[in-house]
Amino acid sequence: MTHQTRGIVLRTVKYGETSVIATIYTAKFGIQSYLVNGVRKASAKGSKAIMLQPAALLEMEVYHSELKNLQRIKDISWAYIYHNIYSDVVRNSIATFMVELLQKVFHQPETNEELYNFIEDAFMCLDQAPADIAANFAIWFSLQLPQFFGLKIHDPAPELITGEDLFLDLAAGHFTATLPQHPQYLEGEWALITSDLLKVMHPTELDQFKMKKEARRILLNALLQYYHVHFQDFGSMRSMKVLQEVLG
Repeated sequence: MTHQTRGIVLRTVKYGETSVIATIYTAKFGIQSYLVNGVRKASAKGSKAIMLQPAALLEMEVYHSELKNLQRIKDISWAYIYHNIYSDVVRNSIATFMVELLQKVFHQPETNEELYNFIEDAFMCLDQAPADIAANFAIWFSLQLPQFFGLKIHDPAPELITGEDLFLDLAAGHFTATLPQHPQYLEGEWALITSDLLKVMHPTELDQFKMKKEARRILLNALLQYYHVHFQDFGSMRSMKVLQEVLG
């Protein structure tokens, strides 16, 4: 029996002489691994290997068994064809960061259609985003993603914003007027900017934020600290260095 589902490619590795194993986050089954035979044959006509690039948005017809760790694909087609992500250095670097972040937070094949729709929409928005929006896209995505795992950083209470001291305790995951007794926090201006960014519900609003490269570096590094604390075995982000160089 086959199933129709949308999917977002996260990783593809070679398997054997002509095949690949693709890790794909699907709308219907959550994160899954698929064995795709014959896509690397030199003689293959209309090869679909190009559709298995990281960040690709797909329409899929798949075979699925709860008893198997490795599934199979019957057919795939584009759900959306990117205009800029694969050709523009800035957008490609941001998309690569987003894909790596997703790989690190997904550990179980749980279905969450709301999360899937958020991720799919984010990639499409990034593809179409002007430069001033794209520059802050990685920060916005990193702030929004944890809410789908029950780890949302909530907006500070109004009285905290109007006070002299404002801290974002990254370990506790909330704003406070008390200096945290550990180094994992943002304070003052950086905490306030983060609070403002949390209010951005859609990336098209990011053009309101005019941040310098140093501000983006500080905020993104702080958010990755948050992920290290709250997501098991998070590790390091290899795409971070390239992203910072490109956005600089």
